[in-house]
Amino acid sequence: MLYNSTNRSVSGISLQQTVVKGLADDKGLFMPNQINKLPHSFFETIDTLTFHEIAYVVANAFFGDDIEADALKRIVTGALDFDIPLIKVNDSCYSLELFHGPTLAFKDVGARFMSRLLAYFIQKQSQSDVKVLVATSGDTGSAVANGFLGVPGIQVFVLYPKGLVSTIQEVQFTTLGQNITALEVDGTFDDCQRLVKSAFMDSELNDRLNLTSANSINVARFLPQSFYYFYAYAQLKKVGKADNMVIAVPSGNFGNLTAGLFAKRMGLPVKRFIAANNRNDIFLHYLNTGKYEPRKSVATIANAMDVGDPSNFARILDLYDGSHEAIKHDISGFAYTDEQIANSIRTCWQSHNYLLDPHGACAYQALQDGLEANEVGVFLETAHPAKFKEIVENIIGTEVPVPEKLQAFMKGKKSTVSMNSDFESFKTYLKTV
Repeated sequence: MLYNSTNRSVSGISLQQTVVKGLADDKGLFMPNQINKLPHSFFETIDTLTFHEIAYVVANAFFGDDIEADALKRIVTGALDFDIPLIKVNDSCYSLELFHGPTLAFKDVGARFMSRLLAYFIQKQSQSDVKVLVATSGDTGSAVANGFLGVPGIQVFVLYPKGLVSTIQEVQFTTLGQNITALEVDGTFDDCQRLVKSAFMDSELNDRLNLTSANSINVARFLPQSFYYFYAYAQLKKVGKADNMVIAVPSGNFGNLTAGLFAKRMGLPVKRFIAANNRNDIFLHYLNTGKYEPRKSVATIANAMDVGDPSNFARILDLYDGSHEAIKHDISGFAYTDEQIANSIRTCWQSHNYLLDPHGACAYQALQDGLEANEVGVFLETAHPAKFKEIVENIIGTEVPVPEKLQAFMKGKKSTVSMNSDFESFKTYLKTV
């Protein structure tokens, strides 16, 4: 399968080039030139398959032309070595718990898959000293850092906004050492993302360094996130609840939602999606007006969604040929203030004894506000509540136990490089490492 840029002036790029390069030369995001439909028979028996079996079928539809079957199976099984349970919250609402990986966040799926896929291509190219740049508003940094930790020939640079990620999120990528470097940027997530994109567009840097990205701008990061949408359907089918499935997705940079839209194009019987935003409601504004107007992000308690110019909006536009009406047909939206998010966490805990993190709370509330009669809702619970321990405890008035996986990170020593948001300073730094 070949890949084209969303800006339409770059086309016919191989998967290997796409993964290693990350961003197209015309500043667009790569999209596959076709989306393969899965056979009806797959959905008839999907409830009899394991997560690994489902993921392999979907991965093969994306990558099977470019990767040997045995290698692809090893990548899938190596990346997805943790459970993703579907938890009933009430009769019409289920939580897909995506936080059971090493860093207790949904991004473990894409990051672990990408690290293995990139290592596969690097080995095929006999290439070394690849530099992975990743901007994070919270969980991306920890998932990518831990996914690539110790991988030979790869150096990872995590750019994060100073003071705008939770303490536990921060220690998950600032205490690792080895081939992981944390860059503490005096700015917002959008500044971090701009630095990464600018690096890919700088010809001098690219001539000198082997750069790639591990943000959801890289197809190897966001496409594997489609796997768990199929798995959610399979689990609902087992209990006879799969008809009229609606999925609510906490939305920041929109890679997660885009992966779900790809799953729908591949034949997944999902009725529609709900994009759940915090106060950074640029996409909701687009749904309501047809105008996409990026703006400076604002800080919220759902910090991983604090994005003022979501990169993957370009992919959504490309997928729907720019049709506002077609996008509105498949996606509705809601946005919530910090106070509303807190109230959702509190009431869900009191009513159902189910503890939400601030991001999952947005998606949970979107189902409460947007689910119609005879629909069954699934919301993506994207991170363990303990990653936002102080926030959640202040809301529910009860201690949130910290899982052993997170406690282990807290024992490490923080090590960062301070960086301003000026690109020339970032460029100078990269040229010296």
